[in-house]
Amino acid sequence: MIGFDLTDEQQLLEQTIREWVSRDILPNIRAWDRAHGFDRERVVGGMRDLGLLGVSVPQEYGGAGMDYTALGIVSEELEYADTSLRVVMSVHMGLNCLTLLTWGTEDQKQRYLVPQAQGKKLSGYGLTEPGAGSDARAIQTTATRHGDTYILNGEKSWISLADVADNFLVVAWTDLEKKQQRDPSGLSMFIVERAFKGFSSGPMKEKWGILAGNTGWFAMDAVEVPAANLVGQPGEGFKIAMFALDQGRFTVAAGATGLIRACRDACVTYAKARHAFGVEIGHHQLVKAMIAQMESDYQASRLLWLRSGWMKNTGQRNTKETGLAKWFATVASERAAGDAVQVHGANGYSDEYPVGRFYRNCKGAVIYEGTREIHTLMQADYLLGYRVDRPTRCELPSYKG
Repeated sequence: MIGFDLTDEQQLLEQTIREWVSRDILPNIRAWDRAHGFDRERVVGGMRDLGLLGVSVPQEYGGAGMDYTALGIVSEELEYADTSLRVVMSVHMGLNCLTLLTWGTEDQKQRYLVPQAQGKKLSGYGLTEPGAGSDARAIQTTATRHGDTYILNGEKSWISLADVADNFLVVAWTDLEKKQQRDPSGLSMFIVERAFKGFSSGPMKEKWGILAGNTGWFAMDAVEVPAANLVGQPGEGFKIAMFALDQGRFTVAAGATGLIRACRDACVTYAKARHAFGVEIGHHQLVKAMIAQMESDYQASRLLWLRSGWMKNTGQRNTKETGLAKWFATVASERAAGDAVQVHGANGYSDEYPVGRFYRNCKGAVIYEGTREIHTLMQADYLLGYRVDRPTRCELPSYKG
Protein backbone atom coordinates (compact mmCIF):
# COMPACT_ATOMS: atom_id res chain seq x y z
CA MET A 1 0.00 0.00 0.00
CA ILE A 2 1.04 3.59 -0.54
CA GLY A 3 2.63 5.20 2.51
CA PHE A 4 3.28 8.82 3.33
CA ASP A 5 6.23 8.48 5.69
CA LEU A 6 9.62 9.07 4.12
CA THR A 7 12.27 6.43 4.66
CA ASP A 8 15.37 7.27 6.67
CA GLU A 9 17.30 7.54 3.41
CA GLN A 10 14.74 9.92 1.92
CA GLN A 11 14.68 12.07 5.05
CA LEU A 12 18.47 12.29 4.93
CA LEU A 13 18.29 13.31 1.27
CA GLU A 14 15.72 16.00 2.08
CA GLN A 15 17.77 17.38 4.97
CA THR A 16 21.01 17.31 3.00
CA ILE A 17 19.49 19.36 0.17
CA ARG A 18 18.00 21.86 2.62
CA GLU A 19 21.38 22.39 4.25
CA TRP A 20 23.14 22.79 0.89
CA VAL A 21 20.51 25.22 -0.38
CA SER A 22 20.67 27.29 2.80
CA ARG A 23 24.45 27.44 2.66
CA ASP A 24 25.26 27.82 -1.03
CA ILE A 25 22.12 28.89 -2.92
CA LEU A 26 19.83 31.18 -0.92
CA PRO A 27 22.57 33.73 -0.09
CA ASN A 28 23.28 34.08 -3.84
CA ILE A 29 20.00 33.49 -5.68
CA ARG A 30 18.84 37.11 -5.67
CA ALA A 31 22.11 38.23 -7.28
CA TRP A 32 22.01 35.39 -9.83
CA ASP A 33 18.42 36.26 -10.71
CA ARG A 34 19.35 39.89 -11.30
CA ALA A 35 22.40 38.90 -13.34
CA HIS A 36 20.34 36.50 -15.48
CA GLY A 37 22.77 33.66 -14.82
CA PHE A 38 24.18 31.28 -12.25
CA ASP A 39 27.45 29.92 -10.99
CA ARG A 40 27.65 26.60 -12.84
CA GLU A 41 30.17 25.00 -10.53
CA ARG A 42 28.30 26.03 -7.41
CA VAL A 43 24.89 24.93 -8.73
CA VAL A 44 25.55 22.02 -11.09
CA GLY A 45 28.74 21.06 -9.28
CA GLY A 46 26.85 21.05 -6.00
CA MET A 47 24.15 18.81 -7.44
CA ARG A 48 26.84 16.52 -8.79
CA ASP A 49 28.64 16.28 -5.47
CA LEU A 50 25.38 15.41 -3.70
CA GLY A 51 24.58 12.71 -6.28
CA LEU A 52 21.41 14.48 -7.40
CA LEU A 53 22.12 14.35 -11.13
CA GLY A 54 21.62 10.60 -11.13
CA VAL A 55 19.36 10.27 -8.10
CA SER A 56 16.92 7.76 -9.63
CA VAL A 57 19.32 6.10 -12.07
CA PRO A 58 20.43 2.59 -11.00
CA GLN A 59 23.93 2.34 -9.58
CA GLU A 60 24.99 0.09 -12.43
CA TYR A 61 24.63 3.13 -14.70
CA GLY A 62 26.43 5.56 -12.43
CA GLY A 63 23.43 6.82 -10.46
CA ALA A 64 22.49 6.91 -6.79
CA GLY A 65 19.97 4.10 -7.24
CA MET A 66 17.18 5.79 -5.28
CA ASP A 67 13.47 5.52 -6.10
CA TYR A 68 11.27 7.95 -8.01
CA THR A 69 9.88 9.44 -4.81
CA ALA A 70 13.43 10.62 -4.13
CA LEU A 71 13.39 12.44 -7.47
CA GLY A 72 10.21 14.19 -6.34
CA ILE A 73 11.83 15.16 -3.05
CA VAL A 74 14.82 16.62 -4.87
CA SER A 75 12.56 18.59 -7.21
CA GLU A 76 10.44 20.00 -4.38
CA GLU A 77 13.44 21.04 -2.31
CA LEU A 78 15.26 22.65 -5.24
CA GLU A 79 12.29 24.73 -6.33
CA TYR A 80 11.74 25.82 -2.76
CA ALA A 81 14.98 27.77 -3.30
CA ASP A 82 14.46 28.74 -6.94
CA THR A 83 12.72 27.33 -9.99
CA SER A 84 15.96 27.47 -12.00
CA LEU A 85 17.46 24.69 -9.87
CA ARG A 86 14.50 22.40 -10.35
CA VAL A 87 14.57 23.03 -14.10
CA VAL A 88 18.04 21.46 -14.19
CA MET A 89 16.62 18.29 -12.62
CA SER A 90 13.53 18.28 -14.85
CA VAL A 91 15.52 18.48 -18.05
CA HIS A 92 18.59 16.46 -17.11
CA MET A 93 16.95 13.67 -15.08
CA GLY A 94 13.25 13.77 -15.93
CA LEU A 95 13.34 14.34 -19.67
CA ASN A 96 16.72 12.92 -20.65
CA CYS A 97 18.27 10.40 -18.24
CA LEU A 98 15.09 8.46 -17.49
CA THR A 99 14.34 8.33 -21.21
CA LEU A 100 17.74 6.83 -21.96
CA LEU A 101 17.33 4.42 -19.05
CA THR A 102 14.07 3.17 -20.55
CA TRP A 103 14.53 3.45 -24.31
CA GLY A 104 18.29 3.59 -24.82
CA THR A 105 20.48 0.75 -26.05
CA GLU A 106 23.17 -0.62 -23.76
CA ASP A 107 25.73 1.22 -25.87
CA GLN A 108 23.84 4.51 -25.48
CA LYS A 109 23.55 3.99 -21.75
CA GLN A 110 27.28 3.43 -21.42
CA ARG A 111 28.25 6.36 -23.65
CA TYR A 112 25.72 8.90 -22.40
CA LEU A 113 23.64 7.82 -19.40
CA VAL A 114 26.60 6.82 -17.21
CA PRO A 115 28.51 10.13 -17.49
CA GLN A 116 25.26 12.06 -17.14
CA ALA A 117 24.22 10.18 -14.00
CA GLN A 118 27.69 10.72 -12.57
CA GLY A 119 27.35 14.44 -13.19
CA LYS A 120 30.27 14.53 -15.61
CA LYS A 121 27.93 15.59 -18.43
CA LEU A 122 24.76 17.66 -18.40
CA SER A 123 21.86 16.80 -20.68
CA GLY A 124 18.97 18.59 -22.36
CA TYR A 125 15.86 17.98 -24.45
CA GLY A 126 14.80 19.45 -27.78
CA LEU A 127 11.13 19.22 -28.73
CA THR A 128 9.76 22.78 -28.90
CA GLU A 129 10.38 24.89 -32.00
CA PRO A 130 9.50 28.47 -33.00
CA GLY A 131 6.34 27.17 -34.67
CA ALA A 132 5.71 24.02 -32.64
CA GLY A 133 4.71 24.02 -28.97
CA SER A 134 1.56 22.18 -27.90
CA ASP A 135 1.22 21.03 -31.52
CA ALA A 136 4.26 18.77 -31.73
CA ARG A 137 3.25 17.63 -35.21
CA ALA A 138 4.19 21.11 -36.46
CA ILE A 139 7.89 20.33 -35.89
CA GLN A 140 10.03 21.24 -38.92
CA THR A 141 13.37 19.65 -37.95
CA THR A 142 14.35 16.84 -40.30
CA ALA A 143 16.79 13.92 -40.15
CA THR A 144 17.81 12.34 -43.43
CA ARG A 145 19.59 8.97 -43.48
CA HIS A 146 22.91 8.75 -45.33
CA GLY A 147 24.57 5.41 -44.74
CA ASP A 148 25.56 5.15 -41.09
CA THR A 149 24.61 8.73 -40.27
CA TYR A 150 21.60 11.00 -40.15
CA ILE A 151 21.84 14.62 -41.30
CA LEU A 152 19.82 16.86 -38.98
CA ASN A 153 18.59 20.32 -39.94
CA GLY A 154 16.35 22.55 -37.87
CA GLU A 155 16.00 24.86 -34.90
CA LYS A 156 14.69 24.30 -31.37
CA SER A 157 13.50 27.11 -29.11
CA TRP A 158 12.65 27.64 -25.45
CA ILE A 159 15.24 25.01 -24.60
CA SER A 160 16.35 24.83 -20.98
CA LEU A 161 20.15 24.53 -20.65
CA ALA A 162 20.52 25.35 -24.34
CA ASP A 163 23.89 27.01 -23.74
CA VAL A 164 24.92 24.66 -20.93
CA ALA A 165 24.01 21.04 -21.67
CA ASP A 166 26.50 18.71 -23.34
CA ASN A 167 24.00 16.31 -24.91
CA PHE A 168 20.40 16.70 -26.11
CA LEU A 169 17.55 14.40 -27.03
CA VAL A 170 16.18 15.81 -30.28
CA VAL A 171 12.94 14.99 -32.08
CA ALA A 172 13.03 15.19 -35.89
CA TRP A 173 11.13 13.92 -38.92
CA THR A 174 12.74 10.90 -40.57
CA ASP A 175 9.81 10.27 -42.94
CA LEU A 176 9.14 13.39 -45.01
CA GLU A 177 6.00 11.93 -46.58
CA LYS A 178 4.49 11.43 -43.13
CA LYS A 179 5.62 14.95 -42.26
CA GLN A 180 3.38 16.27 -45.02
CA GLN A 181 0.53 14.18 -43.63
CA ARG A 182 1.28 15.30 -40.05
CA ASP A 183 1.53 11.63 -39.11
CA PRO A 184 3.59 11.48 -35.86
CA SER A 185 4.81 7.96 -36.69
CA GLY A 186 7.26 9.71 -39.01
CA LEU A 187 9.12 11.32 -36.08
CA SER A 188 12.27 9.85 -34.51
CA MET A 189 14.47 10.66 -31.50
CA PHE A 190 18.22 11.27 -31.57
CA ILE A 191 21.07 11.97 -29.16
CA VAL A 192 22.85 15.09 -30.38
CA GLU A 193 26.09 16.31 -28.84
CA ARG A 194 26.95 19.98 -28.55
CA ALA A 195 30.36 19.11 -29.97
CA PHE A 196 28.91 17.88 -33.29
CA LYS A 197 29.88 20.10 -36.22
CA GLY A 198 27.03 22.36 -37.32
CA PHE A 199 25.48 22.68 -33.84
CA SER A 200 25.06 26.21 -32.48
CA SER A 201 23.10 27.75 -29.62
CA GLY A 202 22.28 31.06 -27.99
CA PRO A 203 20.33 32.56 -25.08
CA MET A 204 16.84 34.02 -25.12
CA LYS A 205 17.22 37.64 -24.05
CA GLU A 206 13.63 38.62 -23.32
CA LYS A 207 12.64 35.91 -20.86
CA TRP A 208 10.42 37.21 -18.07
CA GLY A 209 10.99 34.68 -15.29
CA ILE A 210 13.38 31.95 -14.11
CA LEU A 211 16.10 34.49 -14.81
CA ALA A 212 18.83 32.60 -12.97
CA GLY A 213 18.34 29.66 -15.31
CA ASN A 214 19.67 29.23 -18.84
CA THR A 215 17.03 29.14 -21.58
CA GLY A 216 17.71 29.56 -25.26
CA TRP A 217 17.67 28.06 -28.71
CA PHE A 218 19.87 25.70 -30.65
CA ALA A 219 20.20 25.16 -34.35
CA MET A 220 21.45 22.25 -36.40
CA ASP A 221 22.95 22.98 -39.79
CA ALA A 222 23.63 19.67 -41.54
CA VAL A 223 24.67 18.07 -38.25
CA GLU A 224 25.92 14.53 -38.79
CA VAL A 225 24.56 12.21 -36.11
CA PRO A 226 25.66 8.55 -36.02
CA ALA A 227 22.86 6.07 -36.65
CA ALA A 228 23.91 4.51 -33.34
CA ASN A 229 22.48 7.65 -31.69
CA LEU A 230 18.94 6.90 -32.83
CA VAL A 231 16.92 6.31 -29.64
CA GLY A 232 14.37 3.55 -30.00
CA GLN A 233 13.26 2.57 -33.47
CA PRO A 234 12.63 4.84 -36.46
CA GLY A 235 9.16 6.34 -36.08
CA GLU A 236 9.03 6.04 -32.29
CA GLY A 237 10.12 9.61 -31.65
CA PHE A 238 6.69 10.96 -30.77
CA LYS A 239 6.00 8.10 -28.35
CA ILE A 240 9.38 8.57 -26.71
CA ALA A 241 8.87 12.33 -26.48
CA MET A 242 5.51 11.81 -24.74
CA PHE A 243 7.12 9.28 -22.40
CA ALA A 244 9.79 11.84 -21.53
CA LEU A 245 7.10 14.41 -20.74
CA ASP A 246 5.52 11.98 -18.26
CA GLN A 247 8.74 12.01 -16.27
CA GLY A 248 9.33 15.72 -16.72
CA ARG A 249 5.81 16.55 -15.57
CA PHE A 250 6.42 14.57 -12.41
CA THR A 251 9.38 16.77 -11.51
CA VAL A 252 7.43 19.91 -12.45
CA ALA A 253 4.56 18.87 -10.17
CA ALA A 254 6.88 18.22 -7.24
CA GLY A 255 8.76 21.45 -7.95
CA ALA A 256 5.59 23.55 -8.05
CA THR A 257 4.70 22.00 -4.69
CA GLY A 258 7.98 23.35 -3.33
CA LEU A 259 7.17 26.80 -4.69
CA ILE A 260 3.80 26.76 -2.90
CA ARG A 261 5.60 25.87 0.33
CA ALA A 262 8.10 28.69 -0.23
CA CYS A 263 5.23 31.15 -0.71
CA ARG A 264 3.49 29.85 2.41
CA ASP A 265 6.58 30.08 4.59
CA ALA A 266 7.46 33.57 3.35
CA CYS A 267 3.93 34.77 4.06
CA VAL A 268 3.82 33.26 7.54
CA THR A 269 7.07 34.99 8.43
CA TYR A 270 5.96 38.32 6.97
CA ALA A 271 2.47 38.19 8.47
CA LYS A 272 3.93 37.83 11.95
CA ALA A 273 6.46 40.63 11.46
CA ARG A 274 4.34 43.21 9.66
CA HIS A 275 1.84 45.29 11.66
CA ALA A 276 -1.23 47.15 10.44
CA PHE A 277 -4.01 48.75 12.48
CA GLY A 278 -2.12 47.97 15.64
CA VAL A 279 -1.76 44.20 15.17
CA GLU A 280 0.25 41.65 13.18
CA ILE A 281 -1.35 41.38 9.75
CA GLY A 282 -1.65 37.66 10.40
CA HIS A 283 -4.61 38.52 12.62
CA HIS A 284 -6.58 39.90 9.67
CA GLN A 285 -9.03 37.35 8.31
CA LEU A 286 -8.36 37.83 4.60
CA VAL A 287 -4.63 37.40 5.13
CA LYS A 288 -5.40 34.20 7.02
CA ALA A 289 -7.59 33.05 4.14
CA MET A 290 -4.74 33.40 1.65
CA ILE A 291 -2.26 31.60 3.90
CA ALA A 292 -4.78 28.83 4.59
CA GLN A 293 -5.31 28.36 0.84
CA MET A 294 -1.56 27.96 0.38
CA GLU A 295 -1.49 25.25 3.03
CA SER A 296 -4.43 23.46 1.44
CA ASP A 297 -2.84 23.64 -2.00
CA TYR A 298 0.53 22.49 -0.68
CA GLN A 299 -0.85 19.41 1.05
CA ALA A 300 -3.02 18.42 -1.92
CA SER A 301 -0.20 18.95 -4.43
CA ARG A 302 2.21 16.90 -2.33
CA LEU A 303 -0.22 14.01 -2.10
CA LEU A 304 -0.74 14.05 -5.87
CA TRP A 305 2.96 13.88 -6.73
CA LEU A 306 3.60 11.30 -4.01
CA ARG A 307 0.93 9.09 -5.59
CA SER A 308 2.57 9.45 -8.99
CA GLY A 309 5.95 8.58 -7.50
CA TRP A 310 4.51 5.51 -5.83
CA MET A 311 2.96 4.40 -9.12
CA LYS A 312 6.30 4.82 -10.88
CA ASN A 313 8.02 2.82 -8.15
CA THR A 314 5.53 -0.03 -8.58
CA GLY A 315 5.68 -0.03 -12.38
CA GLN A 316 2.17 1.27 -12.99
CA ARG A 317 1.31 3.49 -15.96
CA ASN A 318 0.74 6.97 -14.52
CA THR A 319 0.31 9.38 -17.43
CA LYS A 320 -3.15 10.41 -16.19
CA GLU A 321 -2.15 10.75 -12.55
CA THR A 322 1.10 12.58 -13.28
CA GLY A 323 -0.69 14.94 -15.65
CA LEU A 324 -3.24 15.71 -12.94
CA ALA A 325 -0.47 16.35 -10.42
CA LYS A 326 1.31 18.71 -12.83
CA TRP A 327 -1.89 20.57 -13.72
CA PHE A 328 -3.10 20.99 -10.15
CA ALA A 329 0.24 21.90 -8.59
CA THR A 330 1.29 24.44 -11.21
CA VAL A 331 -2.06 26.24 -11.21
CA ALA A 332 -2.00 26.21 -7.41
CA SER A 333 1.55 27.60 -7.40
CA GLU A 334 0.44 30.49 -9.59
CA ARG A 335 -2.38 31.22 -7.14
CA ALA A 336 -0.01 30.96 -4.17
CA ALA A 337 2.56 33.29 -5.73
CA GLY A 338 -0.07 35.87 -6.60
CA ASP A 339 -1.44 35.79 -3.09
CA ALA A 340 2.06 35.92 -1.61
CA VAL A 341 2.68 39.20 -3.40
CA GLN A 342 -0.67 40.43 -2.10
CA VAL A 343 0.15 39.49 1.50
CA HIS A 344 3.39 41.44 1.21
CA GLY A 345 1.57 44.46 -0.21
CA ALA A 346 3.85 47.08 -1.76
CA ASN A 347 6.88 45.13 -0.55
CA GLY A 348 5.75 42.17 -2.63
CA TYR A 349 5.87 44.32 -5.75
CA SER A 350 9.65 44.48 -5.61
CA ASP A 351 12.67 42.23 -5.45
CA GLU A 352 13.40 43.20 -1.87
CA TYR A 353 11.44 40.12 -0.82
CA PRO A 354 11.54 36.73 -2.62
CA VAL A 355 7.82 36.55 -3.42
CA GLY A 356 8.24 38.78 -6.47
CA ARG A 357 10.70 36.22 -7.87
CA PHE A 358 8.27 33.42 -7.02
CA TYR A 359 5.57 35.26 -8.96
CA ARG A 360 7.77 35.69 -12.04
CA ASN A 361 8.95 32.09 -11.88
CA CYS A 362 5.64 30.29 -11.34
CA LYS A 363 4.07 31.22 -14.67
CA GLY A 364 6.40 29.15 -16.80
CA ALA A 365 5.23 25.84 -15.35
CA VAL A 366 1.61 26.62 -16.22
CA ILE A 367 2.73 26.75 -19.85
CA TYR A 368 5.54 24.25 -20.48
CA GLU A 369 5.22 20.46 -20.60
CA GLY A 370 1.53 20.78 -21.40
CA THR A 371 -0.34 24.04 -20.82
CA ARG A 372 -3.07 24.14 -18.19
CA GLU A 373 -5.56 24.15 -21.08
CA ILE A 374 -4.06 20.98 -22.60
CA HIS A 375 -4.15 19.25 -19.22
CA THR A 376 -7.75 20.36 -18.66
CA LEU A 377 -8.75 18.68 -21.91
CA MET A 378 -6.69 15.58 -21.13
CA GLN A 379 -8.35 15.00 -17.76
CA ALA A 380 -11.81 15.54 -19.23
CA ASP A 381 -11.04 13.16 -22.10
CA TYR A 382 -9.98 10.45 -19.64
CA LEU A 383 -13.30 10.74 -17.82
CA LEU A 384 -15.34 10.87 -21.03
CA GLY A 385 -13.54 7.86 -22.45
CA TYR A 386 -12.11 9.82 -25.37
CA ARG A 387 -8.54 9.20 -24.21
CA VAL A 388 -7.02 5.85 -23.29
CA ASP A 389 -3.34 5.26 -22.57
CA ARG A 390 -2.11 2.40 -24.71
CA PRO A 391 0.88 0.26 -23.75
CA THR A 392 4.22 1.32 -25.22
CA ARG A 393 7.07 -0.94 -26.26
CA CYS A 394 9.19 0.27 -23.37
CA GLU A 395 7.99 1.21 -19.88
CA LEU A 396 9.81 3.05 -17.11
CA PRO A 397 11.56 0.40 -14.97
CA SER A 398 9.93 -0.13 -11.61
CA TYR A 399 12.05 0.49 -8.52
CA LYS A 400 13.79 -2.70 -7.48
CA GLY A 401 14.98 -1.44 -4.09
